[in-house]
Amino acid sequence: MRLLRALLQWIIDYALPPRCPGCGAVTPSDYQFCGTCWQSIEFLGEPGCALCRIPVAAEGMICGPCLANPPRHDGVRAVMAYGDVARRVVLRLKYSRRIGNARTMAVLMAHQCVANQDALLIPVPLHRWRLWSRGYNQAALISAHLARLTGTPMVVDGLLRVRATRSLAGLGRKARAKEVKAAFRVNPRHRAALKARHILLVDDVYTSGATANACARALKSAGARRVEILCWARVVVGDD
Repeated sequence: MRLLRALLQWIIDYALPPRCPGCGAVTPSDYQFCGTCWQSIEFLGEPGCALCRIPVAAEGMICGPCLANPPRHDGVRAVMAYGDVARRVVLRLKYSRRIGNARTMAVLMAHQCVANQDALLIPVPLHRWRLWSRGYNQAALISAHLARLTGTPMVVDGLLRVRATRSLAGLGRKARAKEVKAAFRVNPRHRAALKARHILLVDDVYTSGATANACARALKSAGARRVEILCWARVVVGDD
């Protein structure tokens, strides 16, 4: 049986070789970037803003946007800056049904997971109309892989998107915040389970923080002790 599985795997690899999730080039193994894409990725590290963790000059600093508008969440744990490779991986997952990209993202995001018994993974939800049209919630797929990789429990429907919202692309900061206001609600079935927990709110990309703040507001109102954003990429420069 083991020999048969190995033979079948060889046939599959020969007919459908592993490919880079960023550009499609053949790679030695699944869920692996080619050298060119890997070198072009801007991985994020320390030091980071004391509130949102965006790169700053020195540890303990607070960035300008957070000084002007302190976030409702407790920081962002992002693997990389949002650039060409990060964008392609996300778009292929969301719109080209490359659901294997969810595992690729989770493998790197797992290194950002906190290791404590109070941690709980909750994906940013889609409205039911968007979920029906797309067929899946990319944040939930990523969360499921993270739960398996790290052992951190997940509540897939901990948050509900109770109001459909238009795309936030092209909107200013205030317009984005207004668009998602009261769009999220904690699922009453899980309210007790969220009390005093450290929530890792899982999403693909962090841009202006409007969605993250709306979700954090709902979670903290339900008694969550801390809400951090765990994402694949974040916008670092420009009007995010």
